[in-house]
Amino acid sequence: MDWKNKVAVITGASTGIGKATRGLLQSRETIVYNLDIQDTGDTHFIKCDVRIKDNIKNALAQVHQREGRIDMLFANAGIHLFATIEETTDEEFENLLSINIRGTFYTVKYVLPYMKAQGKGSILLMGSDQSSVGKASSSVYGMTKGAIVQLTKSTAIDYAKFGIRVNCIGPGTIDTPLLHKAVDHFSKLTGTGKAEVYKSLDGVQPWGRIGLPEEIAVTAAFLLSDESSFTTGALFPVDGGYIAQ
Repeated sequence: MDWKNKVAVITGASTGIGKATRGLLQSRETIVYNLDIQDTGDTHFIKCDVRIKDNIKNALAQVHQREGRIDMLFANAGIHLFATIEETTDEEFENLLSINIRGTFYTVKYVLPYMKAQGKGSILLMGSDQSSVGKASSSVYGMTKGAIVQLTKSTAIDYAKFGIRVNCIGPGTIDTPLLHKAVDHFSKLTGTGKAEVYKSLDGVQPWGRIGLPEEIAVTAAFLLSDESSFTTGALFPVDGGYIAQ
């Protein structure tokens, strides 16, 4: 595939998996817009809070106005919450829904007209190993990631006739700031040392370690590209074998 001068949009590309994917696509000379609340100083950064649908709509309109098209979208922005239902506050619940579900929904909704008009597009949504399996103290987070898979499947069916592919990537435990924050929280909550927590995380992966953002980025790029031209409506696990257990 010729990546040069293709236009990609990634939400939440200032850190973690989004940042790694942004860097990979940029290395292939793709024009990559980062829609995030954390400014990277990049010329293609647009400040966008995905909790606010008008932020998303306006940011995508800016991209389209500048470039004339949007070839790829990676709806990557999301947050994690380590808590049971009873431990989850109303504010935490609403924030998780606002970012993980509503933010993803509106990002996809507002990019679709541009892709329909150009007769082609590739959309990738951020799932999780918890799109497929349950984990303790992760009720609401797991719920949001299960919903993302269903959004992927239905949207893929609805928009195949417009030449738009929609897939979902399901990372396992990945060495990102999101994971570090979760480990810090778990450590404080349980009194377990952080080194011990990380060791236990390595131990439950069949591959024997947690993953790296760059390893997810490679699969994300494949799913966004024409190299996966016959793939739509799919969930791609990239989890070191975790959900195979």
